Amino acid sequence: MVITALFHVPWFDASPFTGYVYPNETIVPWSELIVVYPYITGLVAGAFIASSFYHVFGMPQFKPVARFALLVALAFMIFVPVPLLLHLGHPERAYEAMVTPHWSSAFAAFSYAASFYVIVLMLENWFAFRADMVGLAKSSRGLWKIFYGILTLGSDDTSERALGYDRRWAHALAVIGIPAATLLHGYVGFVFGSLKSREWWSSDLTPVIFLLSAVVSGVALLIFLYIATSRIRRTPTDEACLRALAVALWSFLVVVIVVEALEYLTMFYRSAEGIQMIEGLIRGPLSVGLTIQAAGSAIALIVLSWLIVFRERGKILVRGLAVAAVLVLIEVFAMRWNVVIGGQELSKTMRGLLFYSPPVLGRDGIATCAGILTAPLFLLWLFVRLFPPWEPAHRDAHTPRG
Repeated sequence: MVITALFHVPWFDASPFTGYVYPNETIVPWSELIVVYPYITGLVAGAFIASSFYHVFGMPQFKPVARFALLVALAFMIFVPVPLLLHLGHPERAYEAMVTPHWSSAFAAFSYAASFYVIVLMLENWFAFRADMVGLAKSSRGLWKIFYGILTLGSDDTSERALGYDRRWAHALAVIGIPAATLLHGYVGFVFGSLKSREWWSSDLTPVIFLLSAVVSGVALLIFLYIATSRIRRTPTDEACLRALAVALWSFLVVVIVVEALEYLTMFYRSAEGIQMIEGLIRGPLSVGLTIQAAGSAIALIVLSWLIVFRERGKILVRGLAVAAVLVLIEVFAMRWNVVIGGQELSKTMRGLLFYSPPVLGRDGIATCAGILTAPLFLLWLFVRLFPPWEPAHRDAHTPRG
């Protein structure tokens, strides 16, 4: 109920809508599941692009988290379709989108883009961890030996020449994966930005904002998970890596803030028809959500600027980055909420507003969405134990370690 209160304005409890609203608009069709969907997609795209800083651009300071970022992207990518499947009335029919594609639907076309991206992501992970799997297959016994032996696909050559092939293939796949990741999340922004029926969504900058905020959220997630896993493993974090991640997060966050400010400035400067209702939407149903988004961005930017300008080190750097990462993750989620839910709280009559309160339980409830957002973390824990991304796999233990 606490989360429900955050996105609901209490002084509108008397009625779920005000002004002139069409009868079929009193129910919000795209609920929290459609908020979670672009949010998880953005985390995947952002984490993959963060890994490309090392695999494509050869920045050595990102090496400590490069392979970990690939596992993060894969773990979250597996759960990307889950919100859509739960939202469908008949999820068992989802395969029809690929068997009988309807190319005028962005959601139908996405199934092919997502499938291609999953293949690229799995192949890059395989080449990045092939040598580790060979080492684990040789050092393990019993079922673990069979398991890792199967994963090597019969390729047990760990010579320098073979490792060179692995690096070249990983680099090539990362190069291919960057535009694939861009397409993966850029299309989500296109879905909303191309809808002329919703004044709050119809904007040429929407795909750009979605894409940039995806990178921001992915880098923030990687920072938080790297710090958390280092604390769990009781190993020190790489300070040069943290500094590089801080600069990357700061840079993309600045661009996102500027582009979002330009969108609002353009919207109010041209004073399009219905701008008064948009002002009412901002002051009413979206007031709390927009406050969370603006405050999260501002505080995170201030913290990151402090860490970079004063070159903080040690615990101050780690704790400051952790706080900034959490704030960014919250504000990006608030941004997704403000776009998806906010666009539906503005009536198509442009003379009325709806006030949506999310349910706690049920298929579209907060509990379900929390479970979807948490599930990839458990899968990531399993991946990390099976394929340790930051330490050699050639060890004496017969079972994988995390």
